Amino acid sequence: MRNSVIAVIVGLVVGIVVGVTVISPRLELASGDGANLVKAGIQGRRPAGESIASIPLAPRPDPAEVQWKMASAYGAGLPQLGTLAKRLETQVWRVSGGTMEICFFEPGTLVPADQIFDAVGSGAIDAAFASPASLMGQSSAISLFSAVPFGPTAGEYLAWIEFGGGKALMETLYRKHNIQAVACGLLAPEASGWFRKEILVVDDLKGLRMRITGLGARVMEKLGVAAVALAGGDIFMALEAGTLDAAEFSMPAVDRALGLDRLAKHYYLPGWHQPATLFPLIVNLDQWKKLEPIQKVRVETACGDNLRYGLAEGEALQFEALKDIQAKGVELHRWPRPVLKAFEHAWRDVVDEETLADSDFRRVWNSLAEFREDYAIWRELGYP
Repeated sequence: MRNSVIAVIVGLVVGIVVGVTVISPRLELASGDGANLVKAGIQGRRPAGESIASIPLAPRPDPAEVQWKMASAYGAGLPQLGTLAKRLETQVWRVSGGTMEICFFEPGTLVPADQIFDAVGSGAIDAAFASPASLMGQSSAISLFSAVPFGPTAGEYLAWIEFGGGKALMETLYRKHNIQAVACGLLAPEASGWFRKEILVVDDLKGLRMRITGLGARVMEKLGVAAVALAGGDIFMALEAGTLDAAEFSMPAVDRALGLDRLAKHYYLPGWHQPATLFPLIVNLDQWKKLEPIQKVRVETACGDNLRYGLAEGEALQFEALKDIQAKGVELHRWPRPVLKAFEHAWRDVVDEETLADSDFRRVWNSLAEFREDYAIWRELGYP
């Protein structure tokens, strides 16, 4: 009898402990908003390197509610350009509690880099992370949502996108191609490029074969440069083989990662062609429309965090990269004022031509120019 009583007491104690530590918390999660947390915590796969301690509940191998394949134009290990795309994969998974997966694919894995835009529009792939500068062939207006020569720096650029009508224009342009665009990365200024020889006057540019893309390429062509469009991974080999005399790609930390400091010893700044660079997540419009409102918010939230992270990281990385590049024997140059003025004059010519030839470009340019004219009073008075 005595043993039976002890067994009953032990059973009661165990039951209370289980109820308090296991059942009760899950009942609380299962009520109200907590129900979504339970559901989120047990669905989807964990991204590589994810700590189990950071997950509300242990994941089951159930498929996520949304599974997209995302082509990246940049390798996962490339600072900023690739790492931001890879970070998006992780952050979307986290913010959705594992119910949404945007799976990163290395360049060329799903489609060739020059086919990314068309592949997303057709639905051949769900999404992509790439610069609109590579889309000049489809729309020069879309390139204004990548970077603007002699244009706004990051703060002003983002202000126009979010509060000056830029976002609506961007979405309208992309939707013509059956694509939804979400601003998903914002980078600090680029460098102007690597040159085998020193550039002292504008005439020194004539006849140079230079890797450069986007609207900046149009400017350089005005000054006698032969612009060559190459993927980042091909630049080193082209410089090494002597088929290029100069190349621009990105900011110092990224250029250093490509090893460009080993092949050209004159590095020019500032990056007049890209004072700030905006990267979109582009999504097949049909796939975007299938999302529930909360799912769209999760993607936008992860991309908004990528904007913050990308800009902060980019500003933090450059000074060490410049020190390292200089220590390796590279000469750092600021463009001579007359050469910089020539770039600016050529840019105005490009704008005049594009606004006459392309109504979309004209509409976007006029919106940005009007915003910048209003912003000027703040830029002139609000900054030292």
